[in-house]
Amino acid sequence: MAVFLSTFENKVDRKGRVSIPASFRGALEQEKSTGIILYPSFKHACIEGNGDERIQEIVNSIDALDVFSDEAENLQTILADARQLAIDSDGRIILPSEFIEYAQLDGVATFVGLGKGFQIWEPKTFTEHRAKNRERARKQGATLRIVSSDKTVVT
Repeated sequence: MAVFLSTFENKVDRKGRVSIPASFRGALEQEKSTGIILYPSFKHACIEGNGDERIQEIVNSIDALDVFSDEAENLQTILADARQLAIDSDGRIILPSEFIEYAQLDGVATFVGLGKGFQIWEPKTFTEHRAKNRERARKQGATLRIVSSDKTVVT
């Protein structure tokens, strides 16, 4: 699976067009994604994004839940709200106006790589979010067990 890394700021024009970072486009091409899939975040005032492989994992995970459970119904809103967008020859997409409004984007978008997916934030909101997360990680003494690509834990 391709990996989305780093943080980038790109301008959003009056029509909602924004350039997808070149490394993100490379990750989408690597996984042979047919475009880019975006949806409003459940947790933050940002837009979640990924390619075909990750959205299929999300679908499979939702399908593994009890079909009539509240949890399944809640998570199915990801799929209902998701939009598959084509990337034009200049590496841009047109953000739907409801996504621009949801993330409160005003002329600039911050793309944040999260490994298997990414987020699109209003820059100041992301800066505050990142600072809060770093402080929380310091206070909690965050650690990470490394898992190899074959899912074994490396010590």
